[in-house]
Amino acid sequence: MAKAIWNGIVVAESNQIMNLGGKKYFPHPSVKSNYFIESERHSVCPINGTANYYHLQVGDKRIENGAHYFPNPNPKVKSIQNFIGFDDDVEIRE
Repeated sequence: MAKAIWNGIVVAESNQIMNLGGKKYFPHPSVKSNYFIESERHSVCPINGTANYYHLQVGDKRIENGAHYFPNPNPKVKSIQNFIGFDDDVEIRE
């Protein structure tokens, strides 16, 4: 079981993570939504498409735009749709 851990708290865990471009992505249903706050930020990746972001909030600690996802990825990486990736401050354990 892979786990995404930040500030000592497991914020996502799944047996079905995806590796893409050196990042590990967790299925959207595997995240613990009480730690995720929708962000206004968007960015464009020429390979994956437009990314949307979440802030991660654990207690009084917060990572601005600490998680991202591609709601409508480019056709070549359609499999990443509904998966969430994390920035480098989030530890991924497998």
